[in-house]
Amino acid sequence: MILVLLALFLVAPAPAQTHDPTGILRAMEDAFASVADHAMPAVVNVTTTPRKTPTAGGSGHEPSERFREFFGPEFYDRFFKRAPREEARASGSGVIVDPTGYILTNNHVIEGAAEISVRLSDARKFTARLVGHDPKTDLAVLKIEAAAPLPAAELGDSDHLRVGQWAIAIGNPFGLDRTVTVGIVSATARTRVGVATYESFIQTDASINPGNSGGPLLNLDGQVIGINTAIVASGQGIGFSIPVNMAKEVMQQLITRGHVVRGWLGIVIQDVTDDLATSFGVTAREGVLVTDVMKAGPAETAGLRPGDVITELADGKITEVPDLQKRVAAHAPGESVTLTVVRDRKPMAVRITLGEMPSEEALVVAIGAESSWGLSVEAVGPALAGRLDIARGVVVTEVVPEGPAAKAGLRAGDVVLNVNREEVADVASFRQLLAVVKPGESVRLYVHRTTEGGVKEYLVLEKPAP
Repeated sequence: MILVLLALFLVAPAPAQTHDPTGILRAMEDAFASVADHAMPAVVNVTTTPRKTPTAGGSGHEPSERFREFFGPEFYDRFFKRAPREEARASGSGVIVDPTGYILTNNHVIEGAAEISVRLSDARKFTARLVGHDPKTDLAVLKIEAAAPLPAAELGDSDHLRVGQWAIAIGNPFGLDRTVTVGIVSATARTRVGVATYESFIQTDASINPGNSGGPLLNLDGQVIGINTAIVASGQGIGFSIPVNMAKEVMQQLITRGHVVRGWLGIVIQDVTDDLATSFGVTAREGVLVTDVMKAGPAETAGLRPGDVITELADGKITEVPDLQKRVAAHAPGESVTLTVVRDRKPMAVRITLGEMPSEEALVVAIGAESSWGLSVEAVGPALAGRLDIARGVVVTEVVPEGPAAKAGLRAGDVVLNVNREEVADVASFRQLLAVVKPGESVRLYVHRTTEGGVKEYLVLEKPAP
């Protein structure tokens, strides 16, 4: 019987197939529209009033200058600067993540704000309270109080994103409320974007523009997979979102503690270049090089030294600086971890108890002798030395806003060649030259400005009173 039925099936003509050329497109259309309908009520417009009184030169509340690079000078100047008498400006977007009124947004959206206002899709307006912010990930949590539960977006899982899957962005670009754009996930785990300290961005070609910052990136299920953060102004279709799993962890700590607690080694590190790999006895692009160890920090206590190359943390290999930073920060202070270190070309295990990462202010004090000057420096690497045709000096890696170095005009990327006519050989000699300066006295720096085509300038740096 089975053979007969099989024979009839094989000889029977195939049923006529109907072909709907618009069917797939309509299914996609319905999917996008469904996501927009579902998520739109949870997307909010965030407006800030600056803390300082504006002057003719600008708003008195401008996000970090690094965002000017990503948004482009034209958009940045138009939407982040304003006339002296203009009232509060639309800063960006946010997404309600809890019916009780918690909102996720970017730190740079609310940075420096004296007052934060939130407008919902139904036009209701609320004054928001800043629960906490984390510049290291560019995230912030706001809270509004409403009489009834608010529409909240569902948070998804960003750890299993696939390159090529659909991505939908909703926000307020250029003040155009609740704009929906569609693209794909172009890449995951993007680092060295230059927006935050801890970076593992989702890259997408869904259009993200100034004003989208803080809004959600969604999947086809309408779940939030990222918080939109930045664009590359010079590149079409290149935007970045903070993975929602990272945002969840930060948000939870901001709500419970008001700040984020991270593990800390107390070291200064750099990538192992091809040239450095040979001299330190490791494979190219393997591990990170310890360039300095902070006094009385966890690393010094455990016996780490400048010149050590950290190749593994616990059971995982370390390949670059952002990799080690993220993985150490993910551990709790007080937790013990094992590092694999190459010292004098020989691998060794170092057990270290992590400390708690200091606040920005405390970290500046811990960096070293130059910290009281409001800057941090590192040795000029071979690549930079070759490009600039210099043999010695130190490169400025960070300048504390409104600190002595900032007032002197120093900027990240400057190379200090000498101090009071004394040649700077390395970080140690730079610190020694500054250590003898008394409070209230000044020193003259000879600086190679890498950001201005190699111009050399003299700057006067004054040591502040204690």
